[in-house]
Amino acid sequence: MSMILFACVVRVRDGLPLSASTDFHLDQDFLECRKRLKALSSILTQYPERGTAKERDLSIHFHSSGDVACLGIYNSSYPAAMAFLFLEELLWEFATTYDATSVGLASRPYAFLEFDNVIQKVKSRFSCTNCAQTKFNLEKVQEELRLRPPALVKLEEVELRNGMVNGHAELHVESAPAYRMQPVSALGILSLVLNIMCGALNLIRGVHLAEYSFQEDHKGIGNVIAFLLPFVACFLLCYLYLFYSSARKIKVFVLFVIVCLCNTYLHGLRNIWQILFHIGAASLSSHQILTRQVVEKQPDFGV
Repeated sequence: MSMILFACVVRVRDGLPLSASTDFHLDQDFLECRKRLKALSSILTQYPERGTAKERDLSIHFHSSGDVACLGIYNSSYPAAMAFLFLEELLWEFATTYDATSVGLASRPYAFLEFDNVIQKVKSRFSCTNCAQTKFNLEKVQEELRLRPPALVKLEEVELRNGMVNGHAELHVESAPAYRMQPVSALGILSLVLNIMCGALNLIRGVHLAEYSFQEDHKGIGNVIAFLLPFVACFLLCYLYLFYSSARKIKVFVLFVIVCLCNTYLHGLRNIWQILFHIGAASLSSHQILTRQVVEKQPDFGV
């Protein structure tokens, strides 16, 4: 089994993964280490160019240069100098294959996934350490590490710092639970259609009456308002049925009362059957809103 379990290339400024090895491991420790590596890659700007972290029997090493960094997961017995030499080699190969402009313009994850072929070749080469060139470069890296030791990163601090970077979003998620509504019923769809129909009728009558009232009879402004208020109420009832809102009962009651009072006020411009139709549609909508249950959805932490 290879001592180099995983390697990836990321953009330093935002942690965007550019390429990664396609090694497949089901070991739980490895999968947990992958999650920690992902968190670390998003805050590399807070660390020097070289760093090391320990995770049980595994090690994470990273090496950055400019806006590109290479990270790897290794067996803890793999020499640190060899690990950094491997990352240095990957950085050099990546820099000679892709220019800084293409890296800066990358907008989707793993835009250079084909670089995995190079990662696999370098991995196989580092499985054999008898090469004279490798030994020479290894001595050079060992000297650099002696003069400038890599930063020792605590993975607990990584999670804390990563939380601070994304703290606004996390606070928003935790400040109010996420909700989803029960599926829309047939009666619910009927109530929506009736509400839209009533709202449209109120709007049309209100606009026509407004044109006449503002030009000739200013006394009819009250009737205009009595048409337009139910128009607004109808579409607010549609919203309350489709989406969760706090204090739904109070809002539904207020909107239903507005529809009833305004239609009662319009007696004379509407016959009794028209009034009953509008109030009936509002009653059905109110009932559907209050009987449609809200299901609390638990946040998907770590997904």
